[in-house]
Amino acid sequence: MSDNGRITVQRTIDAPAAEIFDVLSNPKRHPQLDGSGFVRSDEKAERLQKVGDVFRMNMAGDHMGGEYQTDNTVSGYSHNSLLAWKTAPADTPPPGWEWMWELSPEGPNATLVTLTYDWSHVTDKEILSKVSFPLVAKSQLEDSLGNLASAVAS
Repeated sequence: MSDNGRITVQRTIDAPAAEIFDVLSNPKRHPQLDGSGFVRSDEKAERLQKVGDVFRMNMAGDHMGGEYQTDNTVSGYSHNSLLAWKTAPADTPPPGWEWMWELSPEGPNATLVTLTYDWSHVTDKEILSKVSFPLVAKSQLEDSLGNLASAVAS
């Protein structure tokens, strides 16, 4: 599903929500999950535990001229059910895009995972002139869900 300024994808993953959340809340695992190919590694990040936590990621992409870093501020957190963060170039405030993972148990060993990429709050004209949103395609978000399914299966 895609509407103005956001793309949402869903997949049922054969794992309990707690196992999935354990992977999502560990930034060291994010390069393994990323379907866009931009995420390279975490920068000494700790496990995410609450709204306001910040984790830095090492990234690479032509849209930023090669290698760069992002600071990601946790904007939504509910243990085993929600994890969201707002992304920004390192050492800058978030300009308005957000990633949200929602987990809904479907029995003891299956979880409906909803991934939303939302750029609807980006208003900075300079960013809008540099970045062509959506920067990540629906198929890449679906790849991230597939990567997550593989990560919890191993």
